Amino acid sequence: MARVRSQEEPWSGQTPAWLDARARAFPERPALVTGAHRWSFGQLDAAASRVAHWLAGSGITAGTRAAVLMRNGASFVATTHALTKLGAVMVPLHARLTKPELVRQLDGVGATAVICDGALAALGQAAALPTVRALVAEEPEPEPHDRSGGGALGEGLPCPRLSLSSIQGIVHTSATSGTPKGVLLTYGNHWWSAVGAALHLGLQRDDCWLACLPLSHVGGLAILWRSVIYGVPVILHDAFEPDVVNREIDDGRVTLISLVGTMLQRLIDARGQRPFPQRLRAILLGGGPISPGLLETCVRRRIPIAPTYGLTETASQVATLAPEDVSRKTGSAGQALFPTELRIAASGRRRTAPGQVGEILVRGPVVMRGYDGRPGDAAQVLHGGWLHTGDLGYLDADGYLYVVDRRTDLVVSGGENVYPAEVERVLQSHPAVEDTCVVGAPDPLWGQVVVAAVLVRARPQTNADELKAFCAERLAMYKVPKHVWFVDGLPRSAGGKLLRYRVRERMAELLRQRRS
Repeated sequence: MARVRSQEEPWSGQTPAWLDARARAFPERPALVTGAHRWSFGQLDAAASRVAHWLAGSGITAGTRAAVLMRNGASFVATTHALTKLGAVMVPLHARLTKPELVRQLDGVGATAVICDGALAALGQAAALPTVRALVAEEPEPEPHDRSGGGALGEGLPCPRLSLSSIQGIVHTSATSGTPKGVLLTYGNHWWSAVGAALHLGLQRDDCWLACLPLSHVGGLAILWRSVIYGVPVILHDAFEPDVVNREIDDGRVTLISLVGTMLQRLIDARGQRPFPQRLRAILLGGGPISPGLLETCVRRRIPIAPTYGLTETASQVATLAPEDVSRKTGSAGQALFPTELRIAASGRRRTAPGQVGEILVRGPVVMRGYDGRPGDAAQVLHGGWLHTGDLGYLDADGYLYVVDRRTDLVVSGGENVYPAEVERVLQSHPAVEDTCVVGAPDPLWGQVVVAAVLVRARPQTNADELKAFCAERLAMYKVPKHVWFVDGLPRSAGGKLLRYRVRERMAELLRQRRS
């Protein structure tokens, strides 16, 4: 006999699918602007349903690990929601990765398909393993007469509801060893990230978010989920162009935008002395600490910045400083987004006193499920009920976070994370290279640039340009060293450990001399 569900049963942790719910409630409300196209929630949901049926016919089912290799655009957005409708696990891939990097990530997560747009079809097909199918999606266009919110198109798809405990996707980050790790993020992670941001910065019915970060990054992906959870539109750019973004802001629709510090600096430089419109209420800044000069400019010109601290492992933001607090809490990344908790732990202590530097720990519903296929790595950072970030910082007496340094060896260049060990492995695979050390050096535009000290076996056989070209064939361009210095030896401890800080200091000094 079939079991009848009692009205007294507790909530199961499921919600109506977010895009489907918005399309049914507000089918005419604006959802997405891409180029010349304007999508309502009803049109976007219908497009996602069409893509879902196409993917289902191509063998994508619930639980399938499907990689997405696309530029920012309507196809990326529709595919993201289509995979949700099918209950598949999305694996976004950075469009700037090289074939070897893509192959490693596809193999690492056990993807069985890579869905590409037309521009990246050749790369996706080249990177596809024998067990991975390359599927090329057509760029969708809004149907002018579709007012159904998906209607019959959504029928027959397996996931009309979302379980907050289910894995939505696997987003790659890198360990300090340079080996990419797949971060398992649930729908609940994204839900609570969106809720925490709204509670902290407020939510207005006429909000409109401009997205020019790559959607393959957790910061860009978070904007897509917030759009359908909040019921507000996204203006999506395929790349960051300061003049184009400034014109979009001046048009008066944009209230929120997410950038990294170098983007904001370029935006201000292109804008000159023109003030930002009052309708723009927050420029969220991530990707590393803000330079003192940029921070001073924003305070002086009353630019509504909202510095943030976040990680892929926490589905984007952990803490955010509200624009009205920037002048009185200069240099802070803000308070934890409710209900996320922050704690600072020093060696040998459970927690530190206000102002004392220690490791930043995070607890709450935004914290990842773990690292895909790496239970040991997950256990190293997820223990005692907290995520141990490896980042250093302190809390002041009011609970505001100040980030002292990112992970010790991490280079943050233009908002992109570069791990030296990955670049070193590539350089050391060159036949002329005997040893190398890769570090970050300060740069006025990018925050940091990647530089390499190289010990070669036979210097006349190679030069800096050759090594840069060698790296460019194997790494994304933001990982390629901007400067290469040939050295006679590298500093090491008595135990043979590379003294990276000494190389970092020397490289910074050489760059200062070059610029002076």
